[in-house]
Amino acid sequence: MRDNGPVNHADQETPASAGPAPDDAAASFDGRQGDGDTGRSRGSRLHPRVTSFRSRRGSLTPAQQQAWDRMWPQVGAEVGDTLLDTTAWFGRQAPLVLEIGSGTGTATAAMAKAEPHVNLLAVEVYRPGLAQLLQQIERDDIPNVRVLRGDAVEVLENMVAPASLTGVRVFFPDPWPKARHHKRRLLQASTFALIASRLRPGGVLHVATDHAEYAEWIAEVGGAEPALTALDWESPMTHERPVTKFEDKAHRAGSTINEFIWGRIRS
Repeated sequence: MRDNGPVNHADQETPASAGPAPDDAAASFDGRQGDGDTGRSRGSRLHPRVTSFRSRRGSLTPAQQQAWDRMWPQVGAEVGDTLLDTTAWFGRQAPLVLEIGSGTGTATAAMAKAEPHVNLLAVEVYRPGLAQLLQQIERDDIPNVRVLRGDAVEVLENMVAPASLTGVRVFFPDPWPKARHHKRRLLQASTFALIASRLRPGGVLHVATDHAEYAEWIAEVGGAEPALTALDWESPMTHERPVTKFEDKAHRAGSTINEFIWGRIRS
């Protein structure tokens, strides 16, 4: 566990969901606004009834809609049950990193530009957040990002092959702080096992949270996954996250980030 400073969720206000949402709804692991489950969430095999996100509504501005219309056919897709051909989609074969909960895409775009040799697959439910990311991809001509809208667990289960990921990033998932809601947390034992199975040997899982109790939960549950271990070899991806203006503001307020970096055991 690393203490690396505080965070505020305003910048990545709506990371990827653990369940699909209708077009005018948003879902968030990270966003702490809204409340209740979306009635249309169908869950997944691992989480058949659990909803790990909070409902939000969001519509696109005209500029966002225009960016969506231009960029989505090239770099976006809805979550489904078909294995992705990432080599064809990205137009190259490269290390593949999955980001669960890209929010408004600020960190996604910055990390993609910092790692041009990596194919970055971002999963998110909140459509306006994805639209902002599409705007950044277009504006900055970022070639190595593809985006999926929907259930991140379904992506892991159905769309990426075992031992295919170089890395997985989960930044600031919703802590669901009430005890009766802990079952809704994304990072359960089953999810850690699923993520580990999709990492290639030597691949890395990077998790960050600013919620102290959730950090204890993550440390305990993640530390118990037998396929993961504390990273003691050179990482195949960067662990540096860009500090947003909101995170900087939270830093001045005295918040704390706990970060966890595990590696898939190399056989």
